Amino acid sequence: MFLETLNEREIIVTLTAIGLLLLSAFLFGKLFEFLKAPKVVGEILGGMLFGPSCLYHFFPQLISSVFLAYQGQGKVLNIFYQLGLVFLMFSSGFNTKIEFKKNDMRNMGLLLAGSTVLPMLGAVPFARIFGENYIGSAQSYPAYLIVFMIAAAITSIPVISKIFFDMGIMNTRFSNTVLTVSTFQDLILFILLNISISIVSAGGVKLFTVIPIVLVTIGVFIVVKLLCDRLHRLKFAIHSGDFFSISFISLFFVIALFSRLNVNIMYSSFLVGYIVKSFSELNEKTKEKMQSVSNFTFSFFIPIYFALVGIQLNVIHEFSFPRFILFFIIVFLLEAAGTGGTLLLSGYNKRTIINFAITMNARGGPGIVLATVAYSYRIINTEFFTVLILTTMLSSLIAGYWLRFQQKTSPDVFTNLLRSK
Repeated sequence: MFLETLNEREIIVTLTAIGLLLLSAFLFGKLFEFLKAPKVVGEILGGMLFGPSCLYHFFPQLISSVFLAYQGQGKVLNIFYQLGLVFLMFSSGFNTKIEFKKNDMRNMGLLLAGSTVLPMLGAVPFARIFGENYIGSAQSYPAYLIVFMIAAAITSIPVISKIFFDMGIMNTRFSNTVLTVSTFQDLILFILLNISISIVSAGGVKLFTVIPIVLVTIGVFIVVKLLCDRLHRLKFAIHSGDFFSISFISLFFVIALFSRLNVNIMYSSFLVGYIVKSFSELNEKTKEKMQSVSNFTFSFFIPIYFALVGIQLNVIHEFSFPRFILFFIIVFLLEAAGTGGTLLLSGYNKRTIINFAITMNARGGPGIVLATVAYSYRIINTEFFTVLILTTMLSSLIAGYWLRFQQKTSPDVFTNLLRSK
């Protein structure tokens, strides 16, 4: 058995490309951290530096000699891209915490409905208006409609968590409410994205195909949640090194198995990360070491993934700036109006309602996953892919700076949430 390999020159140029992407993502990420902005925005801009929006536009031969130096280099780089996506979703699942207090259930229910259901319904008429310019080559309007609706509602747990952590407001009532609701919201939206992908794969909306996929997608999560709840009662010992190996073996085999059930890579990775978290919590030492694995992926695979997202963005060709501004205003207002409108029925004060409305607009990592997955399945075209990424970047910046401004003007704004009686 002979496995074809790259020659030495191809290996060197591939490593050079990866090194440049990682360096650029690191430097821009640090710059944005210094500016008190989400690191992910800088990592994407680090990739844009080498793409058709910047250096490739002016020096196409030079950039091609590094990133398109031999036939198939794009596919080799795409392996790192896919691994970055897998580990991003695995880490998201690993860091997901699904819990809520009974006395907050009503307000959380209002926030979930306002930030998810209402923006999605409000996006429906606008999807047709943008459809001619944004639909992908798969030409599946139902799949495109679902992606458009998700784009109006999605919120980023990783970006919001990082903002809260940097501001020192993690574990406040405000942050706990946002993160809990965002977790349920992202689960709902990832399920819908899986349905959208299944529609494209099936060649259209076929009830005998879509309904089983919906049931399987929801059923798999219910089984995983019940399994994780039972795991907390178990007591067993396992070497941390073996636990790493078993976790990654499980990750890749579950992805392969679930693909047979039409569950996509992104959702499978998220579920495995959630299960692994439940196992690791049984042993504090294992939990700490698994966190170090998560830190490694956020230092290598995930920055490369974001940089490879950035290198594909083209804001010079196949892009309309007025359409982007119009789309951004529409989805931002839909999310803000839906969130703020429903929370008027809660006991929150006006300032807190505005803070929720803007915070739930931070799209971050999940927004990027939505764009890249939908683009890879040709549900959306290049322009909409670019628009979704830019919307993610801009909305995350606005949310971050707004929250810092609120903290500066009133330090107790994230603890005193209710109206004064």
